[in-house]
Amino acid sequence: MHGRGADAGDLEPLLPLLDPDRRLLGIFPRGPLALPPGGRHWYIVREIGFPDAGTFLPTYTELGTYLDGVLAEHGLGWDRTALAGFSQGAVMSYALGLGAGRPRPAAILAFSAFIPTVEGYELDPESRPGLPVAIAHGTHDPIISVEFGRQATALLEEAGLAVSYREDPVAHTIAPGGIAQALTVLADALG
Repeated sequence: MHGRGADAGDLEPLLPLLDPDRRLLGIFPRGPLALPPGGRHWYIVREIGFPDAGTFLPTYTELGTYLDGVLAEHGLGWDRTALAGFSQGAVMSYALGLGAGRPRPAAILAFSAFIPTVEGYELDPESRPGLPVAIAHGTHDPIISVEFGRQATALLEEAGLAVSYREDPVAHTIAPGGIAQALTVLADALG
């Protein structure tokens, strides 16, 4: 899932890197909101770490329903599905992968993000022990501080998830090392 102000095709070039044998189905949903300064968004940003509930909650429900439908259409289960995203898209990946009442995915790949705190959204990582999660964050990220990546790692490790974490000396972007880590986690999770 793409980041704030981007579009559904923004991360498509990463699929061949994560799936060099072309065995996977890549799904690239589009954020439902068109907001300034342009592009698509998953929710309104009022404070980093705390998405606006009025936009986040409907998007969370809509995105979950959409992905459930696409997976059913292709005969795929959540146990064979990795959620991946950058920035706001990674926030949505965390939300769907760790949300109470949501199915457990095969893995989560999160680039430069935070685990959301939203009134009306319930996080439930404890129900996913051993879930593989790849977290990559830039140490020079001026948008979402690297501290959010460290906090996500600590929270998920404490809940018993299998977290692979790396930091790279980059800003708000996806570094090659993060892709390599995600490829390893994805291959281990999906065989």
